[in-house]
Amino acid sequence: QVQLVESGGGLVQAGGSLRLSCAASGSIFSINAMGWYRQAPGKQRELVAALTSGGSTNYADSVKGRFTISRDNAKNTVYLQMNSLKPEDTAVYYCNAAIDFGRYWGQGTQVTVSS
Repeated sequence: QVQLVESGGGLVQAGGSLRLSCAASGSIFSINAMGWYRQAPGKQRELVAALTSGGSTNYADSVKGRFTISRDNAKNTVYLQMNSLKPEDTAVYYCNAAIDFGRYWGQGTQVTVSS
């Protein structure tokens, strides 16, 4: 059984920074890709950033230049450094990972950016 545990969400003022973490645990042979999605109230879940095992990254246009995704392979952990946060970044952020032959989601962590 694989689990993804997120941490690092919270309340921050516009212009501030937060760092999200997502640690994968359980029976893991290979992590192929890890990423972050977000879902704001009344909106669909959207991709924020993704990182493949080969090091390729993909960012939503709305976060390019402000957010950085990184990974610690030894810890099976992915990070999302979020800088210059805007009120429109407010959402529940979910970790997602392609591990072995499955795809897994974290429980979500709330990020609230006040104006």
